[in-house]
Parts: sequence; structure tokens; C-alpha cells
Amino acid sequence: METESRLKAMAKRMRLKALEMAFRAGKTGAHLGGGLSSIEILAVLYGQIARLNPSNPGWEDRDRILISKAHCVLAYYTALSEMGYMEEKELDGFEKNGSDLVGHPMKNIEKGIEYAGGSLGMALSVAAGMAIHAKAVKSQRTIYVLLGDGECEEGSVWEAMMFAAGYKLDNLVAIVDHNQLQYDGSILEIAGFHNLAEKIRGFGWKVVETDGHDIGKLLYAFQEREPEKPLAIIADTIKGKGVSFMEGNPLWHHSELKDDLYRQAVEEVQQGALFYAGNQQAKQ
Repeated sequence: METESRLKAMAKRMRLKALEMAFRAGKTGAHLGGGLSSIEILAVLYGQIARLNPSNPGWEDRDRILISKAHCVLAYYTALSEMGYMEEKELDGFEKNGSDLVGHPMKNIEKGIEYAGGSLGMALSVAAGMAIHAKAVKSQRTIYVLLGDGECEEGSVWEAMMFAAGYKLDNLVAIVDHNQLQYDGSILEIAGFHNLAEKIRGFGWKVVETDGHDIGKLLYAFQEREPEKPLAIIADTIKGKGVSFMEGNPLWHHSELKDDLYRQAVEEVQQGALFYAGNQQAKQ
């Protein structure tokens, strides 16, 4: 319970800081929807699961975390800040001229950024290569990669899944942020994409489906490793989680967060459990 409470508090700070970063970005706008949907995933991964050493970011035997859905930088940068890879004040420069913190992450090991995102569908292949190398040098490190469900329409993702299963890469963990929305609509409308877990299981992976906003369930999911099989965690999430006017609304994939809506969003996140409980009652 202590771990869960700590990670819930971390996730709340991340969500509030993400909103502030988007607000400060002004007319440039920011990827709010997919950032807010992945907050709890990255809080658990960085705050508890991964073996990292922010004071020595180049530590050879560290776990690797690759962010394939690069448009979740609001969650990514705030997680790195929470871990001490960068000072919180650096986040205030998000998307400003001269800042290292741009709309899609640029590789920067000193800041904990292992992979330059932007071209979707590429990181799982890179992660598989890292995993097979780790086995070759007998390293205990695990390679984690966060994907979006819309991104899984890319053929390169499935080639990497086939490769990883074939080489029994049980040191590879893929997490799919399954918020069921992409830039131009739902994954069902765009590509008729369903039964994601069944498809990945058919490629020879161990698959766990879980609530991507439930800290306890996420902690459990990361422990469900199986010898000689890569692990895929299908994390069911809500795009724009925590903010009523953003939740499930594709218009907030990337948008400008103006003053009045920013204040409303902060108030809702600060209310936390009361807001979520009300949302659940409304859906029943």
C-alpha cells in the first residue's frame, strides 16, 4: 500500500505538471490526450519497476526504456524529472527556443532519454536489438518499450514481435497504451483494429491485459514474466485521463490549452478521486 500511495502521488504531480507545461507552450500546443493516458504507466515503470541510476545515467547495466509513442512527452518528461534526470524548472522550457525538451524526444542519455522518437513503429525493433545484445553479453537488464495502440497498425511492429518471440527475448517488455484513439479517430474506425491481445499472443508473446490507470494492477502486470517469452502488457486507458473535457475526445490529441480550460483541468485533477468517482457513476 505504501508503494501504491507513493506512485499515486507521483502520478498526480506528473499530471498537474503536464498540464502546466501544455499551458506554458501556448499557441504551439501539445499532445495532451496521449500524454495524460500514459501517466500511471510511466509513474509505475520509472518509480518502481525499472532498474535505473539517475546519478549515473550512463550505467551500462541499467534497464532501457524506449518511448515509441513519442507524442506522450508530457508524461515522459515529467517522469524523468520526478526521477532526477532533470530539474523541474527545465520543464518550464518545454517547446521553447533553445530547450532540449521538444515535442518529440531527442536522444539524450544524460537526461535519461534512450531513444529519439517521432517516426512511429520503429522503437520495438530497436528494443528487440537491445534485448538480443543484452543476452549476448549476459546482462541482467530488461528492455521496456511503450507503444500506442494506433501505432500498432505499423507493419514494423509485427515484424519486431515475430522476431522477439522467435529469439525468446524474455528480457523484453512491451507496454501498449490502449486508449483506443489515434489522431484521426478510433482505432476501430480507422483500421478495424480489435483483439489486440489475441493478435500479440498469436505471435508467441506472454500477454497481460490490465487497467492502465490502476497502480496496483500495473505493478502486478509487470511481474507476470514467463521464461523464453517476451511480455506484452495491454494497458487499457482513457485518452486525456483526469480532465473531463479531454477524456475520450480526439480533438485533444494535440491542441492549445488556454487559460480558462487550464484552470478547470487543474481543479479537476486536484479533486482527483472525487472526479473519477463521479465519472464512473455517470457511465453506469
